[in-house]
This record gives sequence, C-alpha cells and structure tokens, in this order.
Amino acid sequence: MTVVELEPGRTALAAPALCALRPHLTPDQVVALVDNTLRQDGYRLVGIVRDGDVAAVAGFREAHCLAWGHHLYVDDLSTLPAERGQGHGDRLVEWLLDEARRLGCTQLHLDSGVGPDRAAAHRLYLRHHLRISAHHFQMEL
Repeated sequence: MTVVELEPGRTALAAPALCALRPHLTPDQVVALVDNTLRQDGYRLVGIVRDGDVAAVAGFREAHCLAWGHHLYVDDLSTLPAERGQGHGDRLVEWLLDEARRLGCTQLHLDSGVGPDRAAAHRLYLRHHLRISAHHFQMEL
C-alpha cells in the first residue's frame, strides 16, 4: 500500500475516513467543504488506498507564519476504525515528514484533542518524535 494524493474529484473517497475523525460532518459536507473552501486555501489530501477504498487519510497545508516560519500543518489524520493498528498512520506521518522536507519546510505541526480516545494517536505522534510544544486555547462564539 502506498500513499497517493487525492485530487479534486476524488475527495469522496476520503470522506468516510475523515468522518471517522470528524463525526459532526456528513460525507457530503466533507466533500463540499474540502473542494469548495479548503482546497482554495492550499489544503491537500493524501490517502492510503486499499481495494479502491481509502483506509487512512491526511489533510494538510503548507503555510508560513511568524511563530513557526515555513511549515506543514496537518489538519486531519484519520484511519477507518476497521483499518486501525495496521501501520497506516505511521505511513502517513512518514509521508508527511518527507513532503515537508521536500517543500523546504522547517517544521511540521498538528493539534490533537486530549480525550482518552486520542491515546493511540498520541502514541503515534510521539513515536515519530513530535513533541507537545504548546497549549491550544479556544472559545465558542
């Protein structure tokens, strides 16, 4: 299994895996949001395709900011529940690190929730030497 970029028109393949991470969205909402808004801001999707279906997906963007300089930001990283524990997350993180280097980024960033359901994701990130470097604050408006 290899990591492939999912161009516009193939977003629907990634929707089930993205909905596993973002259950407040329907597959149709994911496709509309990704293709009509996020891609215009540089959002890209890559996935691990198995038997024509996307087993795991990563959504990310290349960006610049004062705090982090030129970086790759991972918005979404998700594996279908039935596909977890098979190394898909490791493959995606390795691909994302390689892509960040290829683009000349000096850092890779992602935010992750802190509930007990995120423990496996945190083990993945720590295994790849990502470190917890900040607190993320938010407020509903």
